[in-house]
This record gives sequence, structure tokens and C-alpha cells, in this order.
Amino acid sequence: MGSEDEAAAAQNVRRMFDSIAPRYDFLNHLLSANIDRLWWRRTAQRFHSVVANPDAAILDICCGTGDMTMALLKHRAHNAKPILAADFARGMLSRAAQKFSKPGQAIAIPLEADALHLPLRSASLDLVVTAFGFRNLANYEAGLREFHRVLKPGGQLGILEFSEPGGLLGKLYTLYFRRILPAVGRIVVGADGPYQYLPASVERFPAPDELLSLMSSTHYTNCAWQPYTFGIAGLYTATRGELA
Repeated sequence: MGSEDEAAAAQNVRRMFDSIAPRYDFLNHLLSANIDRLWWRRTAQRFHSVVANPDAAILDICCGTGDMTMALLKHRAHNAKPILAADFARGMLSRAAQKFSKPGQAIAIPLEADALHLPLRSASLDLVVTAFGFRNLANYEAGLREFHRVLKPGGQLGILEFSEPGGLLGKLYTLYFRRILPAVGRIVVGADGPYQYLPASVERFPAPDELLSLMSSTHYTNCAWQPYTFGIAGLYTATRGELA
């Protein structure tokens, strides 16, 4: 894919998420039967040791409306360094900012930014997390390289994403994901595109072994995948290795 194609794809994704921002949280929780909340909590718990360090520099990239950030904040001391929550869709980010303004919790700072061109210093972060946003990047390898750039040596990466389970469950999941989910999304949002895009994007996304191989080839170590809820979703984890 050329740079012009990638830029056009990114612009289309930005417009789509801006358009569904007002109903995004409601639909996410409805269509997942609230299981998405469990996935965010499990991911935050996986990185507790980093998040609980008040001096750790943390980025939630492609943060959407901020639910992954909020899960991380539950493990964060009130006097800790703020978590950066970045997204390039302004409509989504504005809704995240409303959640971050709750009194009595650790601080998160919303940042409008492109995941492929982060406005951050190299080797400045201890943890980069993304929940259901990495799949939307126009170039997965470029995204991994950019995350590698901003992570400190030994810094950790977490990518929470959908996957396609096998067997009978996989067939039922495919029926729901490709037929029922788009229909419900169309009723609530009033448009066909956004919830047709979701199953199509999951179908295009690399299988776990393929993404793990790509992570290894982009100089990450300790690359692993932990399936959640029978493989409907899963958490990819890795450590920033040194460039060859």
C-alpha cells in the first residue's frame, strides 16, 4: 500500500469514528454484552507493576472514548505522572476527556495524535497500550516501529485486539459478527458503514501467529498472545528490544 493510499485510508477511518462517537460506548457495551469491560480490566491488571509505578510514562494510543485508559487509572496513584491518552479522531477524544475529568482519580491527558507519527521523544515511554485500535492502522509494521521508537529499552507493549475463534464457536461468532452486529449497529447509528467495517477489519487482521512474527521482526522480544473469552479477543504483549 502506497503512502497516498495509507493517508486516504486513515482519513476514512477518522471520519467514520468521529461520526459514531456519540453512540460508540452504548453500542460497544450492548454488542459485547459488557464483556469488553472485562477485557480492559484484565489488560490493565496484566501491566499492574508498570502502571503502579508513579514515575512510569504510559501511553494509551488509539484510546477512543477512553475506557482502556480508565481501566489503567484504577491501578495508578493520584500523585503519579499523568497517563497520555491519544487518538486521531477528535470526536472520540472529546468524549474520553469528559471521563478523565472525574474528581478523585489519577490524571489522564487527552492528546490528538496519529499513531504512526507520535509527537513524543524517542525512548521516552515505559508502556504503550492500545485496545481495539491497532487493527485500524493503515500500516501495522509502521505502527509497531513507531511504538518501538517511543518505548524505552525494556519498555512494554500491549495490544488488545479481536480475533476469529475456530470450531463451532467460531461459526456462531462469524454469524453474529457479520450478520447480527451490523444490523443492530445500523439501527442505532442510522448508517451501514461503521458496523460493516468492524467485521471486515477483523477478517483482514493478521492471525495471532502472523502478528507475533511481525512483532519479532520489528525488534520486540518476549512476544506472546493471551486469548480472552475463547479467543474472541486476545492480548499481545512484548518488550522493546534493541535495533539490530
